[in-house]
Order: sequence, then structure tokens, then C-alpha cells
Amino acid sequence: MTRSRFFSLLIACGALACYTGGPYPTPTRTPTPTSPPSAAPPPRAAVAPSATTATAVIHDATGRRVGAVAFSETYAGLLIRGSVSDLGLGAHGIHLHAVGKCEAPFASAGGHFNPEKRAHGFNSQHGPHLGDMPNIFTPAAGKLEFEFVVPGVSLKGPFGLLDADGAAIVVHATADDYLTDPAGNSGARIACGVITAAP
Repeated sequence: MTRSRFFSLLIACGALACYTGGPYPTPTRTPTPTSPPSAAPPPRAAVAPSATTATAVIHDATGRRVGAVAFSETYAGLLIRGSVSDLGLGAHGIHLHAVGKCEAPFASAGGHFNPEKRAHGFNSQHGPHLGDMPNIFTPAAGKLEFEFVVPGVSLKGPFGLLDADGAAIVVHATADDYLTDPAGNSGARIACGVITAAP
């Protein structure tokens, strides 16, 4: 090989990064730094049921009776069975509230039942409140029956509704969006019932 030929090959290998045997190197990618995820609230512990039961009679702002609800404890949470009538066609937020008072326009019921101090809404990574429940969809006329199980809630004990200031169940004018604090943009409180222990 002539000297000029050797230098030509050397220059070509330098320009083309000549392969000299062995496997091709695997390209590596520098990982993109990510911000740490927000800490999610810890899971709720199961509540052992008791024989305690409770009821609530729901009235609208004029004092007219528009519904009734029964409460009983289960291993899955608080079983809530009820009915409402004559609320008009549409979706309504319905929540457990922290104070057992229903003086129209029902601000007396306080905020949502939320002893864990979480954010509102099933779609919030920091929620929901213990008092959050799914929307109800009422007919234009007549009665709607509903049934929910609310995990983590009891009637007595640390997360019990029947504490010193009681609790209430409140129906709102429009649907809960399951996200916005403090009540899911569910509008005015249109009906309310004080939760009381059954005799």
C-alpha cells in the first residue's frame, strides 16, 4: 500500500467512523428529569359496622317535605338509601354536611363532612371529601329513589356523623363537577335534612 493510499484510508475512517468489528454500540438516552408526583392521600381504613341506624327528613327552602333518607353501617361503608320528589328535571349534587342544622337557605349545615381535610371531588387526586356522593338525576315529576355506599363514614366513632354538632344531607341546585372546591360548582342548597339517630 502506498503512503498516499494509507493516508486516504486513514482520513476516510476518521470521517466515517469506520466499524472495526464487534456489535454496534447501543445508543443511550439521557432520561428527562421529571418532577416528583404529588403525594396521594392514604387509603381509608374499613370501619366495623355497628347496630346504630339513622334517618333524615329532607325539606326544601319553603319547609315542604321533599324526601327521606335512612342510614346504616356496613363493612363497605355507610349505606344510604333515600328518595326525593318534586325537585324538577335534572342533575343535582348531594352531599353529607358537617353540621346538623337545616335553616334555609341551609348555610347552617356548614361545609361538607370532611374530617380528613381532603380536597373536594372524585376527580381530585387529593380528594374526595368523606361527605362527597355521586349526583342524583331527578325526573320532571314524581319520586327518585337512590342508594349509595360511602366508604370510610360511620354514624358513630372518629368519622361518625352523629357527633356533638351532628350532620346533615344537602341537595344542590345543579350537578357536582366532582373536582372544584369546595362543592363542585353544584349551585345553591335547595333541600336539607338533619341526620338523627333512629330510636
